[in-house]
Amino acid sequence: MLAWRPMKPHWDIFCRVIDNFGDIGVCWRLARQLAAEHHLAIRLWVDDLNSLKPLCPMLDTELPAQNIAGVEVCQWAADFAVDRVAGVIIEAFACELPVAYIEAMAGMTPKPHWINLEYLTAESWADGCHGMASPHPSLPLVKHFFFPGFSAATGGLLREKGLLAARAATAAKKTADESLEISLFCYDSAPVAELIDLMAGSTQPIRCHVSPGKPLAAVTAHLGGSGPWQLGQLSIEPIPFLPLDEYDQLLWRCDINFVRGEDSFLRAQWAGKPFVWQIYEQEDEAHLIKLEAFVERYTEALPPDLQSSLKTIFSAWNTGQGLASAWADFLANQAEIEAHTQDWAARLAKSPDLATALVNFCRPKV
Repeated sequence: MLAWRPMKPHWDIFCRVIDNFGDIGVCWRLARQLAAEHHLAIRLWVDDLNSLKPLCPMLDTELPAQNIAGVEVCQWAADFAVDRVAGVIIEAFACELPVAYIEAMAGMTPKPHWINLEYLTAESWADGCHGMASPHPSLPLVKHFFFPGFSAATGGLLREKGLLAARAATAAKKTADESLEISLFCYDSAPVAELIDLMAGSTQPIRCHVSPGKPLAAVTAHLGGSGPWQLGQLSIEPIPFLPLDEYDQLLWRCDINFVRGEDSFLRAQWAGKPFVWQIYEQEDEAHLIKLEAFVERYTEALPPDLQSSLKTIFSAWNTGQGLASAWADFLANQAEIEAHTQDWAARLAKSPDLATALVNFCRPKV
């Protein structure tokens, strides 16, 4: 029987890229933080290295294994072969571990700690499901479900040490500017054309930074050409795909951030600026329930007028209905919303971060 003898605690993180960059973005941030702040030996298995490359430009997609930022990044190939089993295994977003790896886990003494890292949700049911154990149906293994979240009953949120201090230092260097700076990162179902027309009618100068992929395709479909575009007081600038740290800095610099999915959604909250979130669409509009759960939690401390302003803009951006009036109201309350978002981020930062919560959860068992 195999025996695991810990020298430096070793963790394996498995990530299967399904769509876009949210899954791999979360996994790469988590892997880096576990290595840098908790001094763990981290191996990140990714089935699509090309999706990680824009977030981590130093990655060589031709190499099956390489060390970047203290993390061993490995290609998760179809012919996966087990060379060793980690003491902690994170199965990100129910990606299903290789069968051979699970069988090797079952032969370990002591048994490794198996974590299924779930998607971030503000729904209250996550509080009761966080940390739940699920025995394997045929092998002597137990998997635990780990839910990131906004309450003390969940596993917390990804937040690197010193993140808010770095944000504050960047903000202190920003010079006064009369223009409104906006970042746009969305799915192709967002009412981008209507937003452009609304911004084009502004009396205030606006600079809109458009991310590549679906956001830029939506802008191009509406305006033609390849940009940049100037429409009255509105300047629209295509930007390259930014590595994670540079994208964070863009969010810190902008006055309003349109974000999507999970990773940029959370980073917009840490940015402390007004933001509008487009949630990933699901069948039967189940995503709107998740959206409502977050907005209710995010706005619960606000007076009714500001609650209404935020609920309306989030709904309009995700449904395509009523954007004109929602956008006008959102802009009118921008200063109050920014103050609230900074307070919101500060309150969230008082709780343990996700990486620390994971380490604490696994410590008694490894």
